[in-house]
Formats: sequence, C-alpha cells, structure tokens
Amino acid sequence: MQLLAKKSLGQHFLNSPSVLAKIVEAAHISADETILEIGPGTGVLTNALLKTGARVIAVEKDDRAIDLLKQRFSNELATGKFVLHRADILETDRASFGLKNGGYAVVANIPYYITGAILESFLEYKPRPNRMILLVQKEVAERIVARDGKESILSISVKAFGTPKIIAAVPRGAFTPPPNVDSAILAIENISDIGFKKKDVPIKRFFEVLKTGFAHKRKFALRNLESVFTDKGSALKAWGNAGLNEKARAEDLTLDQWFDISSRS
Repeated sequence: MQLLAKKSLGQHFLNSPSVLAKIVEAAHISADETILEIGPGTGVLTNALLKTGARVIAVEKDDRAIDLLKQRFSNELATGKFVLHRADILETDRASFGLKNGGYAVVANIPYYITGAILESFLEYKPRPNRMILLVQKEVAERIVARDGKESILSISVKAFGTPKIIAAVPRGAFTPPPNVDSAILAIENISDIGFKKKDVPIKRFFEVLKTGFAHKRKFALRNLESVFTDKGSALKAWGNAGLNEKARAEDLTLDQWFDISSRS
C-alpha cells in the first residue's frame, strides 16, 4: 500500500537511513522504556524505534496511514510492543495513553506548522516527557538554541523546561516530497519544571511576564514590563536587583533573569 503525502497535514515522509540513524542515536533509547511518536505516517521511523526494543506508542490522525501501519506492524500490535491511536495529538489527553510525567520520551518527525503548539503542549503541561527528539524546520531549531545570541519567547520557553541542542542539519532531499525549507534534528533533554519550583515562580505567571516583556520588540524590556509591577518604582528596583541595564531589550535577557524578574513581579 502506497501512502501519498497530504499537504493539508504537513506530511513529508522521511526517506534517509542516515538521518534515521542519527535520530535514534540522539534519542539514547533503552529497551525498557516507552517512546511516543507523533504522526508516524509510513512507519519508517516507527520501524527504527521498534528495533531498539522499546515500546512505541504512535498517534496518527490520517486514516490512510492507520491502515498501512496496522498492516506493517501487525505482529508488534499483537504483542503490545506497538500501540496505535487514531487521534489528533493536540486534542488528546496524553495521560489516557498511560503515560506518566517524566516516564517517556517523544521521538518524531512532526508537521512543521504545529511545532510551536506541540512544544507548548508537551513542555508546559503534564504528563511531560523526559526528553524530545524532533525533526523541525532548521530556522526554528536555530531560534530555539538562540544561535545568533538573541533570545525569543520560543527559546526562553523551551529553555525554561529543558536543554535544547541541534544534533544535525537535514537536507530537503531526505524527505518525500521535499519540503521548501531546510530541517534539523532538535533534542530537548532533561525536561522538567524544576526551574520554576526552585525559583518559586508559577508557570502561568512566568509566561505572563515573558509575553509582556516581548510585547513590543522596539521598546526597552523595562518599559514593556512596567505593567506587571505595582508601580514604576517597584519595576526599577526589581530591574536593579536582577543586575539589568535599564536599556536592555527582551532579547538580551537570559533565562535566569526572566526567572528573577518573574519572582519579583
């Protein structure tokens, strides 16, 4: 059975054995753990994941792919090593799959147009994975690690929960059909909410402050953030205690400084 990619679903099927090998290597998978795969499509990555001996739970919304995967992995489905759900990952309670907070990893070639939504869902809300290895747009991966030295809402949001690292660039020809952008393997390791607990900052409050700080990029961050403090004097004091220049912009602030400001607001 041949599966043709649907543009509406953002499907670009991976066809490179070398890229598959790099993804599996980056994931550091052990045979006794559970891996969640989003959008398995033709099952190329699924097959590589199952070869590690791990239990794979896959979530797929394309009925055509569901039929193909059931045929291809009938034995694994029968033994329970492979579990397949027909669902939209962004509209699904992951706990219903039996996943526990910190008790699984996400390894996937995700549709690029929902990258931000997936990261928000899996990082901000439980049950969180302990790590994520994703194929994403190269430009997005570079923004997350702040390769140019400038932070963003996206980069700080990811770093607040884990440690992002670009594993390798992936050429367009590694997919069928080729996407219009270059790609990269992105690993986010050591995922947890420990940073929020250490700083005694509620996750919701942290993101309220972060989004306010980036609301107007041309303004100094202090001006943007005056609204989250009781008065201008309190804002200036918090700014000074965080060791910040009054003319610093949001993109210049580090994760620790965002935590510091959030705890004082």
